Amino acid sequence: MEERRSLLRNKSFLQGRIYFNNRRSSIDCLIRNFTEVGARLKFSDSVTVPEIVELYVPNREEMRRAKVEWRVNDEIGVSFAEEVRTPSIVPDGAQGDLQARVLALEEEVAVLRRALNELRIGIRKHHGED
Repeated sequence: MEERRSLLRNKSFLQGRIYFNNRRSSIDCLIRNFTEVGARLKFSDSVTVPEIVELYVPNREEMRRAKVEWRVNDEIGVSFAEEVRTPSIVPDGAQGDLQARVLALEEEVAVLRRALNELRIGIRKHHGED
């Protein structure tokens, strides 16, 4: 088979997940090779996916919009749309930092709920005294 790529792809064994159907559907995959312009994805079984998907690479904290270029058995080759590179879903790339932020937000929600309950009680008392 003739090599048509302008860049050689680096072999990899990265975990990935593709999303499609407005992110209502997803499938895990193994990223067998990866460059800035495309990748080869391997699935546990033959899959049917649309021409345009989103590839999430957890190790790189990266989501890329991808176009399916070819399909053979349980593998597909994708090219990446240059202009559509979404930011990481984990801010600053720190999972521990994300957990700390979630805990802080949960505490803030609890404080706000208590304040809201106090306001409701105050309103009831005010209306009851009239």
